[in-house]
Order: sequence, then C-alpha cells, then structure tokens
Amino acid sequence: MIEVYERLPAAPSERIHDQLVLDHLQREKGRLRALSSGGLDVGIFLKRGQTLRVGEMLRSRCGKYLVVAGAEEEVLRAEADDWLDFSRACYHLGNRHTKVQVGERWLRIARDHVLGEMLRDLGLRTVEERAVFIPEPGAYAGRGHGHHHAH
Repeated sequence: MIEVYERLPAAPSERIHDQLVLDHLQREKGRLRALSSGGLDVGIFLKRGQTLRVGEMLRSRCGKYLVVAGAEEEVLRAEADDWLDFSRACYHLGNRHTKVQVGERWLRIARDHVLGEMLRDLGLRTVEERAVFIPEPGAYAGRGHGHHHAH
C-alpha cells in the first residue's frame, strides 16, 4: 500500500502517476483506503476536517503524484426559471442541512424522493442523473476562520 500524507496545490501534469476517483463522502474523509484507477492500493492519512477537492494533487511517501477525481453518483438536479424560486429552494434545503451543489439557477443534491417532491412543489424542474457531486463547502471552509464561541 502506498501512503499519502501530503496535499499539494498543484503538480505538473507530466508528474501525475495515477488518479483516485472518489465520491463526495469519500472526499470528506481525512483517513481512507482506496484503489487508484491504475490499481494501486492507496492509504490516505490527512488532517481531518478538510475535504479533498476534485483536481487536487496528493503526493505519496514514495514520491508518486495522484490527482483526485470525482466519481459519478446518483443525484437529483433541479432547475428554476427565476431567481426567487431558486433562492427559496436553496433556503429550504439549507434549513434541512442538505448538502447542495449550486450553479446558475440549478442545484444538485443526493437523490432523495422527499426533497425532490419539495423542490417540485417550489416550482423547480427535477431530473435524476449520474454526475460528479461537488457540494458547497461549509461557510468557513478554507478561509482561515474557525468556529469559536463561548458555550
């Protein structure tokens, strides 16, 4: 097994040895074991709480460079004709702490028939599809802020 402890902002494409195709739940883990596209057994040992990004580079202890790719997943895509319907849908999904990928008047969520019905009731068109799901990071993710307050 090759071991990965290091994240890199980028690496020259000619140095990339292999890729790790991970779904959104796997990309949230700091510790996981996965099989690369080329069949390498890879152990990832990174700082917890930092989601791996699609396109991010990892370097193994033995010097191999791996690029993170997103796996296609079963998702629900919803589209709105106007910004008011879109904003209302985002509000209601956020109120349910649902992971959401946001585009220009479209969004993606993990497939869920109850939330799909809610989105249709809010006036959005929905379609089930297989796609790479890249949910929005938390409000303070990667911005140097912490969650600090007195309890």
